[in-house]
Amino acid sequence: MSVMNKLMNTKLNKKGFTLAELLIVVAIIAVLVAISIPIFTSQLEKARESTDAANLRAAYAEATVKALEGEADVTSSAVVLTQKTAGWQNTTIKDIAGVSTTTDTVLSAVASGQKITVTAKADGSAPVFAVVS
Repeated sequence: MSVMNKLMNTKLNKKGFTLAELLIVVAIIAVLVAISIPIFTSQLEKARESTDAANLRAAYAEATVKALEGEADVTSSAVVLTQKTAGWQNTTIKDIAGVSTTTDTVLSAVASGQKITVTAKADGSAPVFAVVS
């Protein structure tokens, strides 16, 4: 009976995890992190692009309003791009505020830190996007 009690006590007193169990948990967490990092960075880049697109739309609206108010050719303040990857990763972003295809070449060549201005013509022609050095 004492042998049976010793076996029961050792089974009941078993506390904690084994080293193998802990290593498996760490390996699973490492795999999940390795999968999530690229997804997270791509989402950050999309957010930067969306910010750039919103800023370009605001500059477009600013130049258009000033041109409609009767001012001569108006150039908006420069928009500094925040995206890290050259070009636009999101294809729908290329249609910013009804931009023409000739402007698309300017917008597709952008990189981080570049400045873009929008010039609205008083004659009502399409606004022009330009990269500022």
